[in-house]
Amino acid sequence: MVSFLKEAAAVVPTKRQLDWFDMGFYAFVHFGMNTFTDREWGDGTEKEEWFAPTALDCDQWVETVKQAGMKGLILTAKHHDGFCLWLSKYTEHCVKNSPGAPDVVGEAARACKKGGIRFGVYLSPWDRNSPYYGTPAYNDYYCSQLEELLTGYGELFCVWFDGACGEGPNGKRQVYDFPRYVELIRRYQPQAVIFNDKGPDIRWCGNEAGVGRISEWSVVPGELCALAEKQTGPGPMAGEGSLSHLYNTDKFLGGLAGILYADSLAFVPAEVDTSIRKGWFWHEEEEPKSLEKLFQIYKASVGGNACLNLNIPPNREGRMDERDVKRLKELGELLRREFGTPLEASVEKLEGGYPTQPEYLIRLARPVSHVRHVILEEDIARGQRIENFRIEAMFESGSQFPLFQGTTVGHRKICTLTDPFAQQNRLLDDRADKIDRLLVRVTAARDEVLLKSVKVY
Repeated sequence: MVSFLKEAAAVVPTKRQLDWFDMGFYAFVHFGMNTFTDREWGDGTEKEEWFAPTALDCDQWVETVKQAGMKGLILTAKHHDGFCLWLSKYTEHCVKNSPGAPDVVGEAARACKKGGIRFGVYLSPWDRNSPYYGTPAYNDYYCSQLEELLTGYGELFCVWFDGACGEGPNGKRQVYDFPRYVELIRRYQPQAVIFNDKGPDIRWCGNEAGVGRISEWSVVPGELCALAEKQTGPGPMAGEGSLSHLYNTDKFLGGLAGILYADSLAFVPAEVDTSIRKGWFWHEEEEPKSLEKLFQIYKASVGGNACLNLNIPPNREGRMDERDVKRLKELGELLRREFGTPLEASVEKLEGGYPTQPEYLIRLARPVSHVRHVILEEDIARGQRIENFRIEAMFESGSQFPLFQGTTVGHRKICTLTDPFAQQNRLLDDRADKIDRLLVRVTAARDEVLLKSVKVY
C-alpha cells in the first residue's frame, strides 16, 4: 500500500491542467433558444426566428464576469436543441436564419479577447434537431461543427462536453466517437483542457449544487477516465503525448477510450459547475443566490482543490440581468476584501520531523486578535501529497489553541478560521491576548510534502 501511495504522489499534471488550475474561477454562459422559450431543454423543433436578442452586448458579459474576479468565459455554442450560435455551414438551424442576430460565438470571442479573459465553448453532443442523430453519420456532422469552432474563433482555453445522450429520429441511441472528438481538439487547440464527466483533462465534481468534496484528490484510478485518448504505444509518465495525462500508460489496453487496468492512475482534477440562479437559462422570476451562498461555493471549489465554473445566463436582450450583475459585483468586492492582501508574515519549515509530517511556523509581522483565513498550496507540478493537517494559533501569552483540521490540500486549500458573515468577530477584536504565530502541522502525506505557499488573511 505504501508503494502504491508513493506512486500516486508521483502522478503529475500537464501544463494545460496547471494553466487551468491557475484560472480558478470562470463563467459559464447559457444563452440560446431556451432563453426565448423559457425552457431548460428544447426539443429541436423551435423556429430560428424565435432567437431574437434585441441588444446583444458581449462586452457587458465580460465586464460583469471580470468584476467578480473570473478569468474566463465558456459559451453554450450549441445546446441540446441543436440551435447553433454561429454561422454553421452544416445546418440551417442556426443564427444565419435568425433575423438581426449576429454570430454570437464570434462576438463573445471578440469581447473576451478585448477584455483580457480567456474563451471556451460548450458543444452539446446531444442534438435533438439533426436528422443524423442516432446514426454513425452524426459523428461526421458533429466533428464538422466542432472543427468550425476550433478553427474559427482564436485560442480556446476549454472545450466542454456533458454526457447528455438520447435517441435519434430512427429510435436508436447515439454512440459518440469521443476519441475522435478529443483527437480533433488536440490537433487544433492543444493548449485547451477538455471537460467531460470523467475527463480526460478535468472531470465533474458529481453535482450541480456547488458542493465540493471534503477530500478532493486530483489523482484517480485510470479506469474512471472514460475519455482517455487513443494509445499509440507506451509513453512517459509526464510530458506531451497521446496519453500524457495518464500514469502507467503501458497498462493501457488498445485503442478504445477508457479501457485500463485497475492499477493505472490518472491526474484528472475536478470542476465544480453550478448556476447563480436555480436554472441554467434565464427565467425572469428567478433571483440570484445570496452573497453568503456564493462565497461558500467559492471556498468549497476554488479553495478545495478544484475550479469553479459559475453560470450567468443573459436575458432576452442579450445582456446579463442587472440583479446578477449587482450580486457578482458584491462577490468580487468580498473576494478582494477577504483575499486581496495577505498579512505580512514569514514562514519557517521546522527541522526534525519526518518528510511526510513537516511543521511550518508562521510568524506574523504584528499580532492580531483573530485570523480569518489561511490558504495553503502544494507544488502540484510535483504531485499532490497531503492527506491530513491541522492549524494551531500561538498567542503572545504563550498559550496555544487548535483552529482548523483538514484533509487534502492540492492546488489550493482555503481554511476559514472565522467566518466574515459571523457576528462574533466583533467580540474577538476586543480580545487582549493576540495571535502572533501560527503552526501548520502536516500529520499524514503520501510522500515528502512540497508546500509551495502559505498565506494568512
